[in-house]
Amino acid sequence: MMDRRQLLRTGAATAVLGTTTRAAAQDTPAPAPAPGAAPADARAEKPRFEASQVTELARQLAKRPFAQPANDLPDAFSSLSYEQYVGIRARPNGLLWSNANRGFVIEPLHRGSLFRDQVVLYIVEEGIVRRLGYDAAAFDFGRLSVQPPTQDIGFSGFRVFSGSERPYEVAIFQGATFFRAIARGQTMGVVARTLTLRPGETRGEEIPAFRAFWIEQPAPAADTLTIHALMDSESASGAVRFTVRPGDVTIIDVEVTLFARVNLDHVGWGGMAATYVFGASSRRNTDDVRAAVYDTNGLQMYNGKQEWLWRPISNPQALQISAFVDTNPRGFGLLQRDRDAAIFQDDDQNYERRPSLWVEPLGDWGDGSVQLIEIPTDSEVNDNVIAYWRPRQALPAGSETSYVYRQFWCWKVPDQPPLAMVVQTRSGRGGGGRRRKFLVEFVGDVLGDARTLVEIKPALSAATGTLSNVRVWPYPERKALRVGFELDPGNEQNSELRLVLEAGGKPLSETWLYRWTP
Repeated sequence: MMDRRQLLRTGAATAVLGTTTRAAAQDTPAPAPAPGAAPADARAEKPRFEASQVTELARQLAKRPFAQPANDLPDAFSSLSYEQYVGIRARPNGLLWSNANRGFVIEPLHRGSLFRDQVVLYIVEEGIVRRLGYDAAAFDFGRLSVQPPTQDIGFSGFRVFSGSERPYEVAIFQGATFFRAIARGQTMGVVARTLTLRPGETRGEEIPAFRAFWIEQPAPAADTLTIHALMDSESASGAVRFTVRPGDVTIIDVEVTLFARVNLDHVGWGGMAATYVFGASSRRNTDDVRAAVYDTNGLQMYNGKQEWLWRPISNPQALQISAFVDTNPRGFGLLQRDRDAAIFQDDDQNYERRPSLWVEPLGDWGDGSVQLIEIPTDSEVNDNVIAYWRPRQALPAGSETSYVYRQFWCWKVPDQPPLAMVVQTRSGRGGGGRRRKFLVEFVGDVLGDARTLVEIKPALSAATGTLSNVRVWPYPERKALRVGFELDPGNEQNSELRLVLEAGGKPLSETWLYRWTP
């Protein structure tokens, strides 16, 4: 079941393109066929679907001025509340491959509420494309007292289930160019952003949108699903190929070809967003019966210098934008490290089961920075934390850019080295004035060796302000070590802090980064 935070703003519309069809029935030939669609002359040889055809659609689309699609959704559906909208579900006869032993089941999603824009769904079967036509009889409208649409209104996206006998939810593609996924046993949380344009800017963020999907029918008992997508916005269009492999770690390969209509001076690759309202290190103005509320508690980075960095997330009083400059990043992601339900004391949301999302670039991404945006919020329905890779060089108008990355929707980041990692960051009032006290706790096998603990020194620094009262408390019995210190910021309004455990001049832990603000 979708939760309230999945009703994300969609921004740009996702109506049908002129190059795709508005055929009212699945088998009706289209005047402007989509890639691989059957021609009007049934006797002619049927063209085969190729991913390059979607790329060519995007290329031709970028040569034309952006056209805002018309809103053709009946008012009765565009005005639905959240509670009303989530009551609309596909009936068993509306599911794709539910009895075909294909390894996957697809649930088309109705339009309504915030998901008003039309997305065209195509199914690729043995290389031939057919458009999935809308049929109101394929949906259960629950307690809604509205007249079901009689025309073909398309869909808002689709949900992916894995497994043939007892399918379980794996991913959902719905809204803008957003999608979510989970590993087995998890609940939906962090959302991936296929394309990010100008977030956090005063001129306003531009929200691209998926216009159409081509879903390839998997082989019998398959463990991989391939999806192609066409996206569009005022500044760019693009073609995307998703390769989905569910499991204890769900892996999604994302291949993007982007066509710029204008100069793109602020573009984001491998983007993601999540919620952070409050936790142990950030409880400002909090009056909540729960102990913590967040999908993610930190940004992990593995940079081109092979340094592992950890930046705790906060809910600031004012918008905060951080840039971690790098060359050819090896990985980054928003992680949920807290897997104990007692940390949250929330019996409904299961924050401890939210996925971590790790992005691994496939190929060199050059110079740029991992961007972190923290937006003040007082509500868990807002995805107020955004992370993405921002290339240093702008993409010029008329350019074509391709990039590939692998997503790991996981419980923990794969293939991490045996470094101690940060498990808790706490801060509170210090010894007087504007002083702040910090406690940072590390855990790792290396901290269980009493001989190593004697040699460990905390390498601590602050960009501004004065540090004092630095102390270390080792706990070898639980392979942990806690570092405490105080920061006196003086008259400064922010300070960048950095801490790493070292022995013999070598790091024994990941590097803790923190931005203090009043």
